[in-house]
Amino acid sequence: MSDVIFKKNIVLKNYTTYKIGGPAKYFFIAKSKEGLINALKKAKKNKLAVLILGGGSNLLVSDKGFNGLVIKVNITGIEFKKDKIFVGAGEGAIKIALFSAQNGLSGLEWAGGLPGTIGGAIYGSAQAFGAKIPDIVESVEALNLKTLKIKKLSSKQCQFSLKNSIFKKTKNWVIFSAVLKFKEGELEQIKNKLKEFLDYRKIHHPLEFPSAGSVFVNPVRNQLPKATGDLLANLISNGVNPEKIEVIPAGFMIQKCGLSGKKIGQAQISEKHCNFIINLGNAKAKDVLELISLAKKEVKKTFGINLETEVQLVGFLKNNNINNKT
Repeated sequence: MSDVIFKKNIVLKNYTTYKIGGPAKYFFIAKSKEGLINALKKAKKNKLAVLILGGGSNLLVSDKGFNGLVIKVNITGIEFKKDKIFVGAGEGAIKIALFSAQNGLSGLEWAGGLPGTIGGAIYGSAQAFGAKIPDIVESVEALNLKTLKIKKLSSKQCQFSLKNSIFKKTKNWVIFSAVLKFKEGELEQIKNKLKEFLDYRKIHHPLEFPSAGSVFVNPVRNQLPKATGDLLANLISNGVNPEKIEVIPAGFMIQKCGLSGKKIGQAQISEKHCNFIINLGNAKAKDVLELISLAKKEVKKTFGINLETEVQLVGFLKNNNINNKT
């Protein structure tokens, strides 16, 4: 453990896609399993709270930072075998999407333009355009934070659900690597599909500003109160096929509440996509938090729906009014 040296007072906004966040008391970049385990042992010995960081997306860090040790997982590596890819958790999801497409493997085209790492995508059970990460996960190698033992989990053992997993629910695991299983396909068709999703994000998502991605989980239609009838009619009138409405887009509800473009400080509910809260340049975490609270309040008042916050909150008091599983 003598080779494990923690940096001090590292500003976390430089490690998040939001470009928001105060300093970590201690900071360590883990480039190997051994380094990560040794860092955790040292943290345990010194009774430090630990935050595991991937690509820094889907995350809002307090302006006060994190009073403990932040470990950035930077375990990389890509190995291609027939219809499988063996990948380190620190590899970018976009990179894996491009790599699989170039090798004629289909199943991750939807992740074109997805921020963050593949480890983060597995942690949050990422999904988009009707596809999801559990569809291609064969197994995950992870470290149990309580026992510090490495275990290989099958896709079923990962307990994937809507934007959730055993890793996110329990906070007891650190993902090292994964085996992803694809379907072989026609190269040009896969590349065209990937480009289609990349172009969609460029047009419909506010990629020109820092953000954490989608702020809220889209509520599942069959789990919502009957009062959403008007919402469904609104969606249908906007050209959505009623037979394909499985979820109610959170951004659509926020827009209908008149919050498109709403600003607090340098944070803004995006006019391009209302499920994004963007950093216009020098936004504070408290500004984003206020917009999250406002959106939840107005959607509840207007539609009777409790929005679940997808963005993970770090360094905030437990008694804040955000419904979050952090």
